[in-house]
Amino acid sequence: MAATGFHTADELNALLPGTLPGLLGIVIDSHEPGRLTSHLDVRPELLAPNGYLHAATVVGLADTSCGLATRALLAEGATGFTTIELKSNHLGTAREGRIDAVATNVHAGRTTQVWDAVVTDAGSGKTLALFRCTQSVLWPR
Repeated sequence: MAATGFHTADELNALLPGTLPGLLGIVIDSHEPGRLTSHLDVRPELLAPNGYLHAATVVGLADTSCGLATRALLAEGATGFTTIELKSNHLGTAREGRIDAVATNVHAGRTTQVWDAVVTDAGSGKTLALFRCTQSVLWPR
């Protein structure tokens, strides 16, 4: 499948079954070039042994949101992308409910893209994590 071009939330959701984002239960809510919203429902298997939401779950939601949104901003002729760096600051946690992510583009160049995501507790609106990643744009050899 070509990686370039705009994709609707429904088209992006269709990519998730059978992948890690699908296993996490990530749902894409909306997508427009430069911005994507998503969520997942917190369930026991996404918690760490201490009973709180596992940091990897939060990173998975944020990185998936940024990565899927990267597709719409790829330059013509690019074959895809891959995450080359990511960072997250965890400011809170959850044990139940739903968490939301909003991914926004900071830079969309020919060879790299930089994205920010904010993950919040859907019930309280409290910020749980701030996330930033750099995507390497892939080109044919």
